[in-house]
This record gives sequence, C-alpha cells and structure tokens, in this order.
Amino acid sequence: MKRISSRDNASFKQLKKLAESSKARRKAAQALLDGIHLLAACLESGMQPRLVAISENALDHPEIGPLLASLPEVEVLQLPDALFNEITQLDTPVGLLALIDIPPARIPSNAGFCLMLEDVQDPGNLGTILRSAAAAGVEVAYLSPRCADAWSPKVLRAAMGAHFVLPIEEGADLPALVARFNGKTLATRLDAKQSLYQLDLRGPTAVLIGNEGAGLSDALLEIANTPVRIPMPGQIESLNAAAAASICLFECVRQRLK
Repeated sequence: MKRISSRDNASFKQLKKLAESSKARRKAAQALLDGIHLLAACLESGMQPRLVAISENALDHPEIGPLLASLPEVEVLQLPDALFNEITQLDTPVGLLALIDIPPARIPSNAGFCLMLEDVQDPGNLGTILRSAAAAGVEVAYLSPRCADAWSPKVLRAAMGAHFVLPIEEGADLPALVARFNGKTLATRLDAKQSLYQLDLRGPTAVLIGNEGAGLSDALLEIANTPVRIPMPGQIESLNAAAAASICLFECVRQRLK
C-alpha cells in the first residue's frame, strides 16, 4: 500500500481530474467507482480495477479489508481524509474509490427490448433510469450525444451497478436507430391519443424518453411509430423523466410475464 500526502502527487491529480471532468474521463476512457457496492458490482461482472484508493478512516472498515485482500495484484493508495474528500463527491463517503477502464459497450444484434434516451441531462435522473432499465431486463440503452455523461460519479452512484449488466451506447444516433428498429417505438407525449395500457408490448419494443424540460424532439416524434401517453388522473401535468421511463419499462415487463 502506497501512502500519498501531497496534492502535487500525479496519481492524486489524475484521480481528482477524473472525478470532476467528463472530458478527462472520455480522453482517458476511465471512470471512478465511489464506494463498496459499486466496486463489488464491478468485480461480479468480471472486471478488475486499475487502482484502489482508500482514506485513513477506511482502514478499519470491516468490509474494505477483505475486499482489498481479494485484489492482490491491484495497486492500493492510502490518502489522508482531507485529500480523499477532495476527490469523492459523497457527503458521507465510506472511504473507497476504484479506478476502472470504461468497458466497451457490447451491443447485442437485433435487440428486442431497448431504451433510447434523448438529452436526459440530470445525472440523478439518468442513473435512476439506467437502474430501472437494468432491473427490467432491457437489452441495450442508447444515449444521445447531449445526455449527461453516463460514467460520471453521480450517474454511477444513482445507477447502483447497472453499468456492469446493461450495455450502454453513448453518442447514439437516435433518429437512425428509431428508423430501423423492427418493432414498436414508444414516444411518450402528453397529447397522445393511445394509453400505454392499451398497447400490446410483448413484441420488440423501444422506449423513447426525452429531455426533462422539453421532452422528445420533433425529429423523434415524427418517426416514432407509437405515440403514447401515461394516464394521469391526478392534478399533476407531467411526470419526472425517470418515473415515466420506469412506468413504461415495467409495463413491458408485466405483459411479458403473462
């Protein structure tokens, strides 16, 4: 275990840059996992971290010792709590960070259950949607170029390990994907005549979710073949993007389990 005590240390600078900058993450094709759960999910998927950093306070944590013991070939850095807290974005960190290489997206051919996200910009929303997609058994999630960085610490934290079981393609050309998708392309919109619960969603289905404020673009609305509304008998005008996505995805699940 190597101890770092200076902000001038190259490893510290790199970790801090990766925590704060999507540009740095994309350039290095690396990301940071913050906490025990995310590292455990990474390991369960068969991946290994490049490096692990722990805070001084974490040395006596009952789960961290065994976790590090299972990674004998991985370099471990020990940081003073003050330096560790400059990297983590958690208010109450457990004291463990793991540096990983962002895995290439393994996109299945002819996927029949897809999620397409257009300009979802809130990291918490994006992570929550990816978590729901993974739980629902979605085969692939496509993200438009203006979506939040899927591998940012906030998205990773909200997704709770979804990144390691759900293929995610960033920078996707959604109009092209919708145009060639061989099945229903559900475009959620408030003025759609057809209710989500009137549809047969047991066949190939792609669920389209738009920006938190603007919804789906006109370009996608024009080519999606199944405009759909989620019935809302209450006195609220619209749903949060993550809630709308979860409702649509799990209606697909409900029908497929019959």
